[in-house]
Amino acid sequence: MLLQSLPMVFILAGLALYVVLGGADLGAGFWQLATVRRSNARDIRDYAHRSMGPVWETNHVWLIFVLTVFWTSYPKAFGSIMSTLAIPLFIALLGIMARGAAYALRAGATTPRESGRIDAMFALSSVLVPFALGTAIGAIATNRVPVGNAAGDMWSSWLNPTSIVIGVLAVATSAYLAAVYLAADAGHDQEHTLERSFRLRALGSGVAAGTTAIGAVFVLNADNHRLFHSLLSGRALPAVIVSSLAGLATLLLVYRRRYEPARYGASLAVAAIIAGWALSRWPTILPGLTVHEAAAGHDTLVCVVVAVLGGAVILFPALVLLFRLTLAGRFRDAEHIEVEERTVTRVGPNARPLARAAGACLIAGFGLLNIANATWAHAVGVACLIGFVGLGFCAIVLPALYREAATR
Repeated sequence: MLLQSLPMVFILAGLALYVVLGGADLGAGFWQLATVRRSNARDIRDYAHRSMGPVWETNHVWLIFVLTVFWTSYPKAFGSIMSTLAIPLFIALLGIMARGAAYALRAGATTPRESGRIDAMFALSSVLVPFALGTAIGAIATNRVPVGNAAGDMWSSWLNPTSIVIGVLAVATSAYLAAVYLAADAGHDQEHTLERSFRLRALGSGVAAGTTAIGAVFVLNADNHRLFHSLLSGRALPAVIVSSLAGLATLLLVYRRRYEPARYGASLAVAAIIAGWALSRWPTILPGLTVHEAAAGHDTLVCVVVAVLGGAVILFPALVLLFRLTLAGRFRDAEHIEVEERTVTRVGPNARPLARAAGACLIAGFGLLNIANATWAHAVGVACLIGFVGLGFCAIVLPALYREAATR
């Protein structure tokens, strides 16, 4: 039971990371569209590109992660969703491709007209992607995706009141996250004019997102009372409360110009929405299909768990370094910084014991999940694999952090 549920936990975590990080990236494009006629439109557009540019490809890795783990671990549910919701997902894919092309082409634009067309494509696709993905989430949430190959209606499954309002909420949430993050970046860079602009946008979009969320509750009550009741009662209610409180706290922090904690408050508010939706449906994926019924075979699930946890050892240290450099403004200010090379004479910590312990945890976890059949053995195996991730992360990151501190 635990092994069958664990990949879904990975999927939900990846989905939350994509909404929090990729959503902010998409929201930056929304503000380019919303400010196209303002006098400071070019400044806002250029700063959004500089701020989000270093991480936009990284943010979309989480979508690939979600899709890969989903189709491998729960192929029946994946096939049903992809076939019924082929239209909105194809629209989202086109939008992501258009955004990528805009990023690549923008540097080669030679005239203002070319730049304007590229920026328009970037901004429109930035609105299209979250809306299309939001309608797909709404279709799944309201049980409009039955089990089977294209068993649901190709149009009404995602063009319905709940799906549309969730699509609008996804756009508003993306704009809100982007405004909060960009206000924090502008404040860090002492770009006071941009900081004030993004602060006002964060406050306005936060109120708009909250109002849309409240309206979505009434729409959901009329369209699917069962889901409405499950969200506002039982185990999903704490997540809804956390999301509401975090959203209010974030608005207060932005108003007081406490941008760094506001980043985490906004992220928590959005991630709690994902958690509440998952808790309200657990363990159901699609109507009549639970997580355990949809799960792939034992060996496949073990390989997925090992691959995810093993990949995390490689991925997370790189992501930590990337986001530390991004949040510190190192990429934005790279052209103005002269790097002074210093000789490091101190010896860093020895990572070999941690690496050996991580290897032992990997072997133990893989063995227990493959050989043993008892539930307790599987639980110990999962704990060993989690220990492998933690110890491996420390073995990689601690020496790097020590070297960085020694160069200061």
